[in-house]
Formats: sequence, C-alpha cells, structure tokens
Amino acid sequence: MLTVPYESARAEIVVVNSRFIASLAPVESTEAAREYVASIRREFPDATHNVPAFIIGGGNSVSEFCSDDGEPSGTSGRPLLAVLKGSGLGNVAVVVTRYFGGALLGTGGLVKAYSEAGRAVLSGVRRAELVEARRASFSVPYHLFDRTRMLMAETGAQAVSEDFAEEVRLVVDIAASSYGGFAAGLSELSAGRVVPKIEGSMTIARPV
Repeated sequence: MLTVPYESARAEIVVVNSRFIASLAPVESTEAAREYVASIRREFPDATHNVPAFIIGGGNSVSEFCSDDGEPSGTSGRPLLAVLKGSGLGNVAVVVTRYFGGALLGTGGLVKAYSEAGRAVLSGVRRAELVEARRASFSVPYHLFDRTRMLMAETGAQAVSEDFAEEVRLVVDIAASSYGGFAAGLSELSAGRVVPKIEGSMTIARPV
C-alpha cells in the first residue's frame, strides 16, 4: 500500500543568513510534479535557487527526479531526493527555495542545509494511504441526516456533494473495505429503505 502526503506543507530554516524554504505537495504524475515545481518558481521568481526533487509511484514502479538548479553538482538535488526516499512517501514533490545570505556554505554545508530543509518539511506533513474506493449515491429523509453523517464519520465516508431537496441526496467516496459496513449501516438506520448505488471506483488518500 502506497503512503503519500495527505496535503501540502511548508517549512523554513536559516543557515548562515541564507533562507531555505521547503515546499511540499502530493502529486499523482510526473506532469503534475513538474507543474508544481513551476508554480513554486513562479511564487519565488527572485530566489537564488529553486531546487526540486520528486518521487512518483512506489514499490517496483517508481519515477524519480532531482536537479541542483545551479548549485554545485551533487550538493542539493541528490541530498534532497535521498531525504525524500528515506521518508517512505510516494507521489510527493518538494522544492527547496534558497535566498543567498552573503556567505558561502561550501559543499558539505550545502548538502547539510538542503537535507535539513527537506527533513523539516517532511516532519510536519500529514500522511495518508492510497486505497481502492467506491463512489456511491443515495437519498435520506431529513430526520435521518444527522445519523447518516455520524455513520459516515464512523466508516470514513467522505462527502462529495450534498443536495437538499425533498430529501437529502448525498454522493460519497468510501474505502472499498468499508463499503459493506456502510451500506449495512444505512439499511439498518432506515429499516431497509436507503440502498446506496455504486457510481464508480477510484483511488483515494485515507489519512493514517
């Protein structure tokens, strides 16, 4: 099971007056990762360097990329990628933005600084597992809505949409392993009246 970031994160460290801003995001493809890197470069156009690293996939199917972005060869991108690989995360992109502080850090200092920036942003990121899921739709009468929301919370169902008309029409995403229990719970609280309809399958990130 692939462990991924649940959401974006950012951290900043200062090393001998140089600022290192580490930005992290979940990404699902190489194209998405490259677009994220480009977005950070647009956000910090005046930075001295924007050093990227990303990992797409996991296990035996992995794509990796890193770049020194003008720093001395091997002092930034590779150390950052090594920190990413050590985190156990997949589908993750990190960009470390550097604003030069006027003092040279040397090869060892750069390796340490970029590694520390990567570890700083990883330490604060929430993790999730990619799991097979079902999208289901159903309607419940208003007097059962609160109990339905409680059942959703108990089973990890995530609301995609809620339409309030004569009844409340809901569309939810739920892990495939939890779908049977969720459907049984709906049947129990509605005396068999509410039966969800599966609209499709997908993969979702479930917090761990």
